[in-house]
Amino acid sequence: MRKKWLWGAAVALSALLVLSATFAVAAEKVYINGIDANFPPFAFVDKSGAPDGFDVKALDWIAKEMKFKVKHQPMDWDGIIPSLKTKKIDIVASGMSISDERKKEVAFTIPYWKIKQVLVAKKDTKLTAESALADGNKVGVQRGTTEAKWIAENLIKKGGKKFELVQYDSAPLAVEDVVNGRIVAAAMDDQPAEDAVKKKPVKILGGFGMPDEDFGYAIRKEDTEFLKKVNEGLKKLMKSPYWAELKKQYTSK
Repeated sequence: MRKKWLWGAAVALSALLVLSATFAVAAEKVYINGIDANFPPFAFVDKSGAPDGFDVKALDWIAKEMKFKVKHQPMDWDGIIPSLKTKKIDIVASGMSISDERKKEVAFTIPYWKIKQVLVAKKDTKLTAESALADGNKVGVQRGTTEAKWIAENLIKKGGKKFELVQYDSAPLAVEDVVNGRIVAAAMDDQPAEDAVKKKPVKILGGFGMPDEDFGYAIRKEDTEFLKKVNEGLKKLMKSPYWAELKKQYTSK
């Protein structure tokens, strides 16, 4: 009788352990990274439909090192901070510039990349960065970006420039219209601009006066422990050999 009782208790305990493990797996947090689906080389969706890019692979490494799970979710860039604040996503690791305005809404990790803002135009154009911004010209920019805001405030509103600022869902779409002649130039970060030069008949004209910026990962202000964990992982990554591999694979640096 005692053996039957022990056997029954062991079975019950095993079932309880299995059930507990099942609940633990089910309850394990998967952090959602909101990405721009068309912002190479930092974030994009490849031909098979899978998220790819410098930031995607960097966060994958950090997640593995710091023992958390991450999933990359493509979404519209101009609504990405509201999506973060309303908990539709948990982090933005997708070439986001650190700005004072954004700092009011979200927390940022340590900077990991410094960028310059440049103008891209047709490869055979005789335009300069200055003449591209002449009255009557059309210049493209991705909506929701720091360059879109800076150009509107500093060149058009304060500077009195009278070119038309045309806004797009992504920088590559603006480049397409440069190639097709619908706009004379597109403003964007230097790394995506260099990526465009490799793929399209365009060239970089130079900067347009906007100060350099830093990229960082955006996280909700209240998620202090997650921010600490990602910062620790980012520091480890930047000291690892894999950091150099990422730069070689995805960027010109």
